[in-house]
Amino acid sequence: MVKSQFLVSAAAAALATIASGQTFQRLGTCPTLGCILPPDQQDFLAGQYFDIRLEVHAPVNGSEATDGQPDESFTFSIGKVGGEAQPAAEFFGVAEPELETWDFSWYEDLFAVDAETPSIVNVAAKAYRRIALYEPGEYEATLSYNGSTTTAYWLVRDLSQERRAKNVMLFIGDGMTQNMITAARLIAHKQINGRYQSLMAMDQFPSLGHQMTHSIDSFITDSANSATALYTGHKSTVNALGVYADSSEDSFDDPKVETIAELFHRIHGGHIGIVSTAYIADATPAALTSHTRDRGEYGAVVDSFLHGIVNYTWTEWSGVDVLFGGGAEQFCPPRLGGETYMDLNYYNVFTDAGYQLVQNNTQLQAASDSDRTLGIFSISNMAKWLDRNVYTDNIHGNEDSPDCSGEDADDQPGLKDMTLKAIDILQNRATADDDAGWFLMSEAASIDKQMHTLDYDRALGELLELDDTIKAAMAHLEEIGELENTQIIVTADHGHGFDVFGSADTKYLNAHKNPRVKRNAIGTYQESGLSQYINTGDLTYGDSNFPSNWDPRYTLAQGVGANPDHRENYQVHKDGPRLPATNISGFDEDDFFVNPEDAKSGFIVNGTLPTSADQGVHSLTDVPVFAQGPCQELFAGVYNSIDVFYHMAECLGLSRTSPPDSAPDNCNKGYGKQYGYHHYTEKKPMYSGPPEKQ
Repeated sequence: MVKSQFLVSAAAAALATIASGQTFQRLGTCPTLGCILPPDQQDFLAGQYFDIRLEVHAPVNGSEATDGQPDESFTFSIGKVGGEAQPAAEFFGVAEPELETWDFSWYEDLFAVDAETPSIVNVAAKAYRRIALYEPGEYEATLSYNGSTTTAYWLVRDLSQERRAKNVMLFIGDGMTQNMITAARLIAHKQINGRYQSLMAMDQFPSLGHQMTHSIDSFITDSANSATALYTGHKSTVNALGVYADSSEDSFDDPKVETIAELFHRIHGGHIGIVSTAYIADATPAALTSHTRDRGEYGAVVDSFLHGIVNYTWTEWSGVDVLFGGGAEQFCPPRLGGETYMDLNYYNVFTDAGYQLVQNNTQLQAASDSDRTLGIFSISNMAKWLDRNVYTDNIHGNEDSPDCSGEDADDQPGLKDMTLKAIDILQNRATADDDAGWFLMSEAASIDKQMHTLDYDRALGELLELDDTIKAAMAHLEEIGELENTQIIVTADHGHGFDVFGSADTKYLNAHKNPRVKRNAIGTYQESGLSQYINTGDLTYGDSNFPSNWDPRYTLAQGVGANPDHRENYQVHKDGPRLPATNISGFDEDDFFVNPEDAKSGFIVNGTLPTSADQGVHSLTDVPVFAQGPCQELFAGVYNSIDVFYHMAECLGLSRTSPPDSAPDNCNKGYGKQYGYHHYTEKKPMYSGPPEKQ
């Protein structure tokens, strides 16, 4: 056996169940000792490339212990339901893949973790690479091993191939829920006697749906897995980007699924733009081009924006047209403190490939609309709207310049600036390329990041910036004659358990010392009163809707259901983004307590999470989907997160029921096609990145 210990923790949640609903899992979606990835109950777009991973497990110890010898003579067949099954190699017209062997370890429960007694599993495996199913209908895939069978039923969806939209603009409010939208509306739009005098831009979309965000093997997702579902039509595992998580040690060899960006570029020659206020290697932007079980492989993620998958022939790719965000630490050379793939200067890698480079808003506005453009505007995540526009002292002294010089990044664009410029570049390049069309993903990343740290005012500011960007983008598309050609979708990848439950009289709260008396400042029901955010201040924003006063006497009493120990005073954090919990000297480094410097005038709120948590976590809630455009009716109703992908794919006419002209002559029912697929051979240690904010 090849020795490859892969220790799995509950926090990583990367491996799956012995029994349905079990927290600790041997391998996600594989309750038996025979594993098929993609697993049972998966859907496919006709003609979408994907990999198949087969694993036969032989536990050495633990509750499932066998003789530890996996059946290396296992077989795998596939066929249409009701038809004749064939060996997979014959069905897809490919060579039988080589046998692989390894072992991994995992913990069966918390008692095993405490006792440090992992269970060892030996594995025999094979992988079929870059294949496709073209004929719509139901398929039955069967793995036979040790006298047992595992069967997966797959559905190739029967979608129209007619292209109804030239462009797709996907706005993602990371972590955004309807409750947050409601709160943002309350603080930014005026009411008179219970009637709003204006509405959010997304409120006015003609089609409203809700999508379910859960993972394939857990009911709480992260941004990597949830973005994978939105972009590929396949749910996966926490931390996974564009793959189903297998049990191998290599985080790059897991079975891959083609993304909406790869499909659109391959089939229509469409142009691709990615905009985010996060560090650009973060999960939501990364999932459009990356295929790895580990979202923390930041260097390889950045490389994938330009080259696709390193050392693999996966799908035709020539690099994104627009890449805007933060995360200079993944571009600057090591001599300037960067942590990059292969220790390269990735600014030079991109400019050598013909990209123009911009590093502040002034350069962004002056940039050519004809060239592929890389815009990196800060180290780590970009500055928050509230700090760029209201508490502006907070953008100074951070030494976060994107050139890694130690200067401040004090001329950062906002989401609206980046999105409007991205539209112009994509439109010009697509028009010059036979009007091929474009796909743009624009992410308001710090809704999520600020909700994690219980910094609700900044989170709502980010949400209002997203809505302002949507409004401006729609006006700009109409101005350039592309609004009717563009399908616009606004959604989230997951939610947080956030809501508003009343108001807080901050003057009364601050005046008292007794924590129990402070709580009398909370007004509920009739005593919640009316919003003072829009009526009591003098801040103005032109035709944009933001609070006129971020620090009124009566604020929102708001919170989340999953939080660390912290102190709460329901007041805006004027000195910069919040840090609610911190480590205290003398305790373990992963043991967190109330931050004594945070919300000093407030009262302590006991945590609802393990003491190792220093911030909040995601929730189960469905999230809204707003749609306007040629296919808007597809997005109405309640559906799974994967359906967002299939609706976009149908709108762009990406389904293909026959193989491309270059397919081998011997392709049969699966019309499978395989090209050279070489192992990712060199992997450098990657930058650990900013604090995890899934």
